[in-house]
Amino acid sequence: MEQRISVLTIGADDLNAMKNFYGQVLGWTTVAENKDIAFYKLNGFLLSICDRKMLADFIGVDHNGQGFRSVTIGYNVDSKEEVLELYNQLKDKVKILKEPTEPPFGGLFFYFADIEGNIIEVAQNPFITLDKDKNATDHKPIDHL
Repeated sequence: MEQRISVLTIGADDLNAMKNFYGQVLGWTTVAENKDIAFYKLNGFLLSICDRKMLADFIGVDHNGQGFRSVTIGYNVDSKEEVLELYNQLKDKVKILKEPTEPPFGGLFFYFADIEGNIIEVAQNPFITLDKDKNATDHKPIDHL
């Protein structure tokens, strides 16, 4: 199996509200959608949002997951200034979970939740290499930290 992701899917309790959040609040545009699912083209893969119960039923698992799902969605940028710019654009529109913070290893991070509690990290991480299109291309060694 190749080391890649093609589609990342969020199971939503309220699909229409989630589509509105990603479309109206974040300004993202779908590339395909119907009454059950929406797809957003990101850098090198798709994000899909679909009805949580429908997805769980299709997979054959319980749909009643609660609390922190142990997953965050990372949105990396080139500079601390870009982190602060995005923070200022979003702070009155989203639920901020962690204010912009400089960790001991450098960079700048803040976290917010979408309307269903999925956690999105906005970061300038000095160890993640981005190409001209802001695709993550590499991670510098961290064994010295």
